[in-house]
Amino acid sequence: MSKQIKLIWDFRGPNAEKTAEHHTIHLNDFLNVNALNLKVTGTEKLNDFHFIAFMVVEEVDMKSVRDRLKPHRGQVYKN
Repeated sequence: MSKQIKLIWDFRGPNAEKTAEHHTIHLNDFLNVNALNLKVTGTEKLNDFHFIAFMVVEEVDMKSVRDRLKPHRGQVYKN
C-alpha cells in the first residue's frame, strides 16, 4: 500500500467554515472528473476562525494534483 498524502487548503475569518465547505464541493468534482483512486475529502475546524478543506491522494498522484490545485500545505495521512 502506497503512502497517502493529505493536501490542505486553509481558510480564515468569519466565513471560513462556509468557504471550506464550498471548496470541498470543488475538490469532489475534481476527484470525479479525474477518476483518482481515493475519494477522501472533508473539512476540519481548527478554531472559530480557521477551517481547512482537504483531499487525500496517493503519493504517486501528489505532484500532479499539487501542481494543478495549489494546496497551501500537505502532510502524510493516517486514517
